[in-house]
Amino acid sequence: MQAPLFADATPIADGAWLLPGLALGAAPALLDAVAPAVWRHYQVPGGGRMSVAMAALGPLGWVADAGGYRYSAVDPLTGQPWPALPAAVLALAREAAAAAGYPGFEPDACLVNRYAPGARMGLHQDRDERDRRWPIVSVSLGMTATFLWGGLTRRAPVRRLALHHGDVVVWGGASRYTYHGVAPLAGPAHPLLGAQRLNFTLRRAG
Repeated sequence: MQAPLFADATPIADGAWLLPGLALGAAPALLDAVAPAVWRHYQVPGGGRMSVAMAALGPLGWVADAGGYRYSAVDPLTGQPWPALPAAVLALAREAAAAAGYPGFEPDACLVNRYAPGARMGLHQDRDERDRRWPIVSVSLGMTATFLWGGLTRRAPVRRLALHHGDVVVWGGASRYTYHGVAPLAGPAHPLLGAQRLNFTLRRAG
C-alpha cells in the first residue's frame, strides 16, 4: 500500500484512505458553492424515493429516475447546466487524491448529498463513471456519520467508520468497486451546520 502524502492519513483498505480533517480549510468554499443548489429526492428505478436530498456541481451531475442512473450535463428539473465547481473545491479534490496516491485527478462531477436525521444510504458500488481509473473523493461536513465500508460483494463483512466534520475519504485502485453506504444519521447536531450532514463526492465521470 502506497504511503500517503498526508501525515494523519489512516488506511482503510488497499487503495482507500481516511484523511481526517483535510477539508476543514475548504469548508467555507464548499458551503458557498452549494448555497444556491436545487435539492431533490430522486426516485430510484424500483419506484422508491431516496431519503437523502441531492444536488450537483460541475460539468456533469448524477441523476436517477424510473429509467435508471446516469450522468447528465443539465439539471433535468431546470434544463440548465449545473452550478460550477469553484477553484477551492477542485483544489481540495486534487490535494486529497494526490495524498492518497492518485495524482492528476481532475473531477468533472460533484454529487452533493444532504442527510437529515434518519436519512441513510444503502450499500452500493459507484459504477456509473466512464473512466474508472480515477478514485472517488468523499468530503463530510456537519453531523458525524457512520460510514459503512464493505467489500467487493454485497455479502462481504461491513465495517463501521465514524466520519466527522472536515474528514475526507478517498478510494480507488483495488477498492474502487467496494460496496459502501451510510447508516441512518443520528446523534447531536453540528455546532455550525445544525441537524444535517453534507457529503460531497467528487468523481471523474466523463
